[in-house]
Amino acid sequence: MSPAFGAMEVEHYAKGVLLEPFVHQVGGHSCVLRFNESTICKPLIQREHQFYETLPTEMRKFTPQYKGVVSVSFEEDEDGNLCLIAYPLKGDHGNLDSIDNSDCEPKNKLLRWANKKTHLLETEKITKEWVRQHRKEEKIKSHKLEEEFEWLKSSEVLYYSLEKKGNVSSQMKHHNPWSLKCHQQQLQRMKESAKHRNQHKFILLENLTSRYQVPCVLDLKMGTRQHGDDASEEKKANQIRKCQQSTSAVIGVRVCGMQVYQTGSGQLMFMNKYHGRKLSVQGFKEALYQFFHNGRYLRRELFEPIIKKLTELKSVLETQESYRFYSSSLLIIYDGKELPEVAVDSDPEDLEDLSEESSDESAGAYAYKPAVGTVDIRMIDFAHTTCRHYGEDSIVHEGQDTGYIFGLQSLIDIITEISDESGE
Repeated sequence: MSPAFGAMEVEHYAKGVLLEPFVHQVGGHSCVLRFNESTICKPLIQREHQFYETLPTEMRKFTPQYKGVVSVSFEEDEDGNLCLIAYPLKGDHGNLDSIDNSDCEPKNKLLRWANKKTHLLETEKITKEWVRQHRKEEKIKSHKLEEEFEWLKSSEVLYYSLEKKGNVSSQMKHHNPWSLKCHQQQLQRMKESAKHRNQHKFILLENLTSRYQVPCVLDLKMGTRQHGDDASEEKKANQIRKCQQSTSAVIGVRVCGMQVYQTGSGQLMFMNKYHGRKLSVQGFKEALYQFFHNGRYLRRELFEPIIKKLTELKSVLETQESYRFYSSSLLIIYDGKELPEVAVDSDPEDLEDLSEESSDESAGAYAYKPAVGTVDIRMIDFAHTTCRHYGEDSIVHEGQDTGYIFGLQSLIDIITEISDESGE
C-alpha cells in the first residue's frame, strides 16, 4: 500500500465509522458489531486482547484474524438517534492502514438504526412479525397477540419463514433475536456509562461469516469447566452448576447458539443457549443433525472436512502447554445457499440466466447442490483464557486443557456417528 493511499484511508476513518448490528451473532453475552463487510468489533477485555497479541502461530488458522483496537463512543445526533461510532486510538493510526474501509458508513452518513425514542420497540416490532407468522403457520387463533408476544420473548427455539423468492441473505439481516438482544443491552449499558465516560476500547476481528452468502452458524461452548481462575465463589458455583446440569460435564461441549437456513421450508431456525443447556446427550446429537440438515437432505459432504479440521485442532491444542480456554466457544460455519443444477438431459444454455428465483418450487425440473465453499472451524471468546505466559496470573496450569480436548473428541465422535448412521 502506498503511503498516500494509507493516509487517505486513515483520513476517511478519522471521521468516525458507524458501527452497525452484526446480524449473525448467535451466542455469547458481549455485543458484536459490524465495522465493515470483512471486520467485526467487540468490547475489549484485557485478557482476550492479550491472547490475540500473543497467539501461538499454529493456532492462528483456528481463530479470527486480529486487526487492532479502536475507540468507540456513544453519540446522539440532533434528531435523537443513538449511535456507536468507532475512531482510531489517539496517536495510533498504523494498525488501520490494512483495514478496508471502502464499505464503511462515515459519521456524517449516520444510519438511523437506533432511534432514541423507538429503539426499545425495535425488538417488539420484529417479534410481532414472528407472532403473526407463527399464527398463520400454526393456525393459532385461540390466543391473544399479547399472550403470544410474551411466549415468543421467552422462546428458546424460533422459526422464521423467509420469502421463497428474492435475496435470502438480505432477508436474514433482520431476524436474529439474539443479535437484537445483545445490541439493545450494549446500547443501554453505554448510554448509562456515557454520563461518566464515553470512550470505550473495542477490538477489531475478522468477520468469519463474510465469505458465505447464507451463513449457517453453530456456537458450541467447549470444555468441562467454564469459570475462570479469577471467578468469585458465587460465579464459580453458578458455572459449575450449569456444567453439571448440561452436556458440558458429560461430553465437554454444549450448544450455545445456532442459526441455520432450511431451504426445504424456506425457514430460518434459531436456537439460544438456554435451550442448549437443557439438552441431553441425545438431544445434543439431534441438534447437530438439525444443524446439518437443510430441510431437504443432510449435508453429508460437510462431515469429512469438519472431522478433519476438528482432528487437526485437537492435535494443535495437545501441544499447547499450560493454556486453559475456560468459557471459550467453537464456531462451525457453512453456507446454506444452494445452487441450481441442470438435469442431465437439459440444455446447458438454459442455465445462463438462472437466478435465485429458480430455487422456487416451480423449478421442479432442476436438482440442487450445495454452494461451492468450505466449512469453517474457529475458536472465539478468550475473556477467561490463561497460560503461564500471562505473568500476572496467580494460578499457573500445567499440561493440556484436557476438558476442551475432551469436548473436541466428543464432537468428532458424535459427528462421525451421524455420518455413519446416515449411510456415509
